[in-house]
Amino acid sequence: MRTPPVGGGEPPGQHNVEQAREPAPRIASEAYARAVLDVTELIPEGRVLTYGDIAELLTCGGPRQVGRALSRASRDVPWWRVLRAGGHPARGLALHARPHYDDECTPLSVRPGTTDPEDFRVDLASARWWPSDADHAVLAALGASLRRAGP
Repeated sequence: MRTPPVGGGEPPGQHNVEQAREPAPRIASEAYARAVLDVTELIPEGRVLTYGDIAELLTCGGPRQVGRALSRASRDVPWWRVLRAGGHPARGLALHARPHYDDECTPLSVRPGTTDPEDFRVDLASARWWPSDADHAVLAALGASLRRAGP
């Protein structure tokens, strides 16, 4: 079973390029970082989101901004639950993340015959988190607060 797209609507890259776009509002980096950490804390054990998923749920920023916010986090959050698009943890953190995945029974994909402890990825089709209606309300409020906060 395929997980529905996080934001719904048209698949990425399918919008009309002729369509007029509003300029993206400037968001204070501290507020964005707090929102990213808040979303990360919502992800249940054994479930994951990608950097891009979080940006889409907040309706602002992008995967790199989410990664930057997590890398500079000043509070302890389950960072291992946020992955690159291919299901891999942040570069250089696979060995640190693996015990968390094992403890939380996060579905992994490991190549048969591999002996490299870093040669795995999270099975996104099984582990990707889909927020509940209540979670979506929290996420919408976070995104709205970012747009109100401005620079």
